[in-house]
Amino acid sequence: MEDLINKIKTHLHLSSEAEEFIYSISKEKTLPKGEILIHQGQVVKKTFFVTAGCLRSYCIDKNGKEHTLLFAIKDWWISDYIAIHTDELATLTVECLTESKVIEFNAKELDKIHARFPEFESYQRHNLERHVVSLHKRILNQLQLTAPERYDLFLEQYPDIEQHTRNFHIASYLGITQQSLSRIRVEKVKK
Repeated sequence: MEDLINKIKTHLHLSSEAEEFIYSISKEKTLPKGEILIHQGQVVKKTFFVTAGCLRSYCIDKNGKEHTLLFAIKDWWISDYIAIHTDELATLTVECLTESKVIEFNAKELDKIHARFPEFESYQRHNLERHVVSLHKRILNQLQLTAPERYDLFLEQYPDIEQHTRNFHIASYLGITQQSLSRIRVEKVKK
C-alpha cells in the first residue's frame, strides 16, 4: 500500500481521512503466476494497482487467437475498463505472468473517492491521460513502425519483461507471429 500512497502523494496532498478511505476500500494481494484476475465474458467489478510482478490483459478472437493488449508492471493499473464503465461483460482476460503483488479495489467504491475527496480528480485525470497517451502511442506504432522497430521500442519500454513472458505473449502484443519474432531476434544478434 505504501507504494500507492507515496505515488499519490507525489501528485497531491493526501489528508489522513483520504488515506484511511483508500485503505478501507482496498486489499493487498500476492498472486501466483498464472492466476486469472478477470475472465473474458464475466462481470467486472475490480481494478488492480500493480506493486510488483507482471500482468497482461488479452482477448481471444473468434478464431481462438490471443491478442495481448497491455502488460502491467510496477505502478500500472490494470482491469477491463470497457466492461467497468459500460456495464458490459469483460472483453479481456487479465492474468499474472509472474508472482505478482497488487492492490485490489472495487471499481464502484474507488469511483466514490472523487465525491468525498475532490482533489483526487486531478490525480485520476493524470492517470487517465497517461493511459490514453500510452494506448495512442501503441496504436500509432502499430500503424507506422516496422516489426523490428516495434520490438526495439518494446524492449525499451519493458527492459526486463522478456524473462517473465512467453514468446507468443510478446508476438501477440507486437502484432506479429512467433516466427517473425524469432527472425527479428536473430537479426539483432547478427548486428
